Amino acid sequence: MSTRNEILALLKTSGAMSSQALSKQLGITPMAVKLQLYDLASEGIVRSEPGPRSRGRPSKLWALTEDADNFFPNSHAALSRDILVGIRKALGEQALDQVLDARASEQRQRYSRELQSCQTLSAKLDRLAQLRSEEGYMACIDTIDDQTVLIENHCPICTAAKECLKLCNVELELFQKALGDDVTVERIEHIASGARRCVYTIRPTSKKSGL
Repeated sequence: MSTRNEILALLKTSGAMSSQALSKQLGITPMAVKLQLYDLASEGIVRSEPGPRSRGRPSKLWALTEDADNFFPNSHAALSRDILVGIRKALGEQALDQVLDARASEQRQRYSRELQSCQTLSAKLDRLAQLRSEEGYMACIDTIDDQTVLIENHCPICTAAKECLKLCNVELELFQKALGDDVTVERIEHIASGARRCVYTIRPTSKKSGL
């Protein structure tokens, strides 16, 4: 992977970072990082924003712009959006619901097959994150405030989801079904609502879950 792409990937998964932090992560000089950032900024792919003030001058953080989404999987975002709009206009909201329900049913069956051999909730989550990453969501399992979370750093259907929020609601239900009744799934950050990423908390509701 090129340095340019490594920078984009780090900003995508970690959020805004200073050039010093990027330099440390990549193992290259701060100047080399800055040259890449200035080039990316000139193309409108990254932007700078004020960071926490320390002694002396305030630090500068670098973050991705919306144009950076073009460098990550988008599952033919514009086409997906246009198809959803077309179905709604030509056949009505009920027909669109039926299409989304059929898609969710297929996903649910696939995830259930993939997760059925997992013996613990931890194993299920690892496999689910792997499946979602294969679909372009850049997913991982982490811990926030002592809670286990599924993080999706990218949404390849975001353009379509903004047109039809039921796509996101269906995915929330999908995770709940795939992981079973022994857990509660709640979304606490949402890309389609303006957040940098989607984050779902996973809380066991019984001792059988075995995280």
